[in-house]
Amino acid sequence: MTAATAERLGSAVPRRWLVVAAVLPLVVLAGWGFLLLGRSAAPVGARVGQPAPDFALADLDGKPLRLSDLRGRPVIINFWASWCGPCIEEFPLLQAAASRHRADGLAMVGIVYRDNSEAARAFIARLGATWPAAMDPGEQVAQSFGIYGPPETFFIDRDGVVRGRQIGQLTAADLDRQLALALANSPEE
Repeated sequence: MTAATAERLGSAVPRRWLVVAAVLPLVVLAGWGFLLLGRSAAPVGARVGQPAPDFALADLDGKPLRLSDLRGRPVIINFWASWCGPCIEEFPLLQAAASRHRADGLAMVGIVYRDNSEAARAFIARLGATWPAAMDPGEQVAQSFGIYGPPETFFIDRDGVVRGRQIGQLTAADLDRQLALALANSPEE
């Protein structure tokens, strides 16, 4: 605002309204900044040593998929996306673990993160997944687990307790270490 405009407005508009008009945008911007900072803070989500958040989704074939239905079995939950390079690279490790620990009752669950069902189906067909995968509408499950981004993997024991969490791509050593925690805390049947 120029000095001439302020002088003209000064006589027509009380000074306190000019102050409010000048300060209000700063308050709005500051509030928006705090909101954005709060959103970028680390998600709390599932914690190692605590029960895993239960969820109920439909897999890509429309069948119900509930974590509570897997109680009594060790579970790997892998959040992935078809556009995620590290997800593709770690996939063979997950396949090998599923085969190697089939006798242990290991259950695998894939949760598709920020992707579409067509791309997810193509990914599963191309890589040969043998476990259920589910879309997460509204990202409610991802939020309850505190997902940063794919890939993220959770290792849950037979009692439904999170025993390990891998943020980012799994290596063979990571997978063996984390899975051992879930299996070690799972009594043999």
